[in-house]
Amino acid sequence: MSGGPLRFAASVHEEWTIGDKPNGGYLLAMLGRVAAAVGTHPHPIAASAYYVRAPRPGRVAIDAEPLRKGRSASQVRARMIQDEQVCVEAILITSELDPAAAPYWQAGLPDADMRDCADCPRLIPRLPSGVRVAIMEQVEVRLDPDWSGFTRGAPSGRGELRGWLALPGEKHFDPVSLLFAVDAFPPATFEIEFSGWVPTLELTAYVRALPAPGPVRVLQRAELIDSQRVDESCYVWDSAGRLVAQGRQLAGVRLG
Repeated sequence: MSGGPLRFAASVHEEWTIGDKPNGGYLLAMLGRVAAAVGTHPHPIAASAYYVRAPRPGRVAIDAEPLRKGRSASQVRARMIQDEQVCVEAILITSELDPAAAPYWQAGLPDADMRDCADCPRLIPRLPSGVRVAIMEQVEVRLDPDWSGFTRGAPSGRGELRGWLALPGEKHFDPVSLLFAVDAFPPATFEIEFSGWVPTLELTAYVRALPAPGPVRVLQRAELIDSQRVDESCYVWDSAGRLVAQGRQLAGVRLG
């Protein structure tokens, strides 16, 4: 398409960080909001992002280039730039989700069993190493105590976290904030061995449905650690029990 990318000014907030690094899902949600603004469809439904370097909190530019505007879906290339260097680059698909739609088949999904939200303790905004996790003061992450041994210094070795996520101020999730939700939990590797920062290298997200109001339940699962890399899958169900988002990422990790 002619005309080249459109440039938007944005700001990475210092309170949406782990230590001094902005959360990857938060950055992807910023790109998703811009992609929806430049396309002909209101909802980001898929995104694949590559994290080149972590931006500092502060001003950034976001370039968005519509690649195709179709009747049912559009593709947009978006990149976050700081100091003339690319920090995050993504391709996103936008469409319009039908609030009346229902799953046709879902037997391939993992179970969403976990304790009620009120029975899951809220995660404190600090890593076991003492590093401040400012983002945990903005959102509410509650971990099922059966799946969060690392918080007590006793990881189970299962590489899986289960719990609940709520937005600040009792805000409801939408397709853009679901892009954040798939990367909102601590790394599932913490339930194998605590390692500090686990930087996301690539993150793919799918938004499957418009979520019902309320907090969402989250399953974060590590699948393979090899060559100082881990791949993790994330499943997000809304308060009505419907799967509304999925994520998969490759991240760096150093254990042992």
